[in-house]
Amino acid sequence: MNRNAPLRILGIDPGTRHVGYCVLEQRGFELRRIASGCIKADDNAVAFRLVSIHRGLVAVIAEHAPQAAAVETVFTSRNPKSAIAIGEGRGVAVLSAAEYGIEVTGYEPALVKKAVTGSGRAGKEQVRQMVRVLLRLKEAPETDHESDAIAIAITHAIHCRPSNLAGGDRHPPLEPLRKRALPESVLRQLPAGMTPKRRSRR
Repeated sequence: MNRNAPLRILGIDPGTRHVGYCVLEQRGFELRRIASGCIKADDNAVAFRLVSIHRGLVAVIAEHAPQAAAVETVFTSRNPKSAIAIGEGRGVAVLSAAEYGIEVTGYEPALVKKAVTGSGRAGKEQVRQMVRVLLRLKEAPETDHESDAIAIAITHAIHCRPSNLAGGDRHPPLEPLRKRALPESVLRQLPAGMTPKRRSRR
């Protein structure tokens, strides 16, 4: 396998009304955003919304030709209707990628949050700001759906980074992030109140 060959990853935040998507290109240790956004399905009937989502994802795949896809797995919800709806949206996302022969990997929401922020309990705003910093974006994504999709794509990049391949580098920069390990240059870019507190030694 050529470690320097670019890999395009499609990240999908599934839903039945709003679906976030992101296409990242991973070349060696570098990550670059190719496209990202949110597909909105405004039809009242669920079936028609799912059709709109499918068409939107297919258009993204056809335009940007990702080679791998990642999607959040369905989490356990106290509301059965919400769980079913998310499952339906995820099914459409998987189908859209599978139609193009793209393998889809699922990641738990807590794992995605931990991969980009260092905490599996991070809030939406923290995820938005961290994906901005990690990809050196001028502005944070407009919606949580978009930022979640970016975070999912980053998570997949971490799990298939070159260090996991034969002959991997000894110092891979795409290690899962921990707050205490973030460099000062990154910490300075975070909004007030998001800087991790240092524990005092007793």
